[in-house]
Amino acid sequence: MAQTGSKTVSYELDEHVATITYDRPHALNAVNGELRVDLNAAFAQFRDEEDAWVAIITGRGRAFCAGADLKDSAGSVGEFAGTYWEKPTLNSFESGWEIFKPVIAAVNGYCLGYGLTLVTWCDFVIASDRAEFGLPEVGLGSPAAVAALRLPERVGWQYAMDLLLTGDRIDAERAKEIGLAGWVVPHDELMAEAKRLARRLTARAPLAQRAMKEIAMRTRRLAPVEAIRFAETMRKVAAATEDAAEGARAVREGRPPRWQGR
Repeated sequence: MAQTGSKTVSYELDEHVATITYDRPHALNAVNGELRVDLNAAFAQFRDEEDAWVAIITGRGRAFCAGADLKDSAGSVGEFAGTYWEKPTLNSFESGWEIFKPVIAAVNGYCLGYGLTLVTWCDFVIASDRAEFGLPEVGLGSPAAVAALRLPERVGWQYAMDLLLTGDRIDAERAKEIGLAGWVVPHDELMAEAKRLARRLTARAPLAQRAMKEIAMRTRRLAPVEAIRFAETMRKVAAATEDAAEGARAVREGRPPRWQGR
């Protein structure tokens, strides 16, 4: 097990599963400038580390992430090169970094603002029965811009508008009911359930998983012919990997495959 991290985010890699933990519990894991830098670094490490196949993201303490730290709201956005119009899609995983490895959100408590925006970009959402979800931005006079792009696709128009335009919070059971969370589990079982799902994922071919996630993400707004062409190109690339050859060999030999991520 390898552990790295910083003052505000911890990163632990264990058997291809990276656990990324918001670690500002005294501030309900609200995002300030320091956490923004550390969180971006953790997701970049996961994206780039060959031995990391699946991520679980969670929070320490009573919150998953309570949104932007209003004492440092400018820092919570982050600083980076690029024009104003490039910034909304380039500065973090929440706002659109393309990471095609599977990501599981293990929502342990308050999941507000930036926290909920990140959850809408995760592939799986497992919620503690203590979790609460909400987008308080409208009550602060500011739109939850990226969440407004994603929520209608995730939960449907009316449920999305309810969260976006009222700023009201919902509990874990309601989040599951509208499709925002996939599972609700007792609080003390949250990480065990997330790790069980992660192990199910690491039992399969990681490069094939990434190819399928990329196909699913990139083809949503393509015309059918263009979508099929892209999917077929990705299939051919994945079929030429060492893992694809190992999968066929394992079937012939009647044994479990040994995936290498190559």
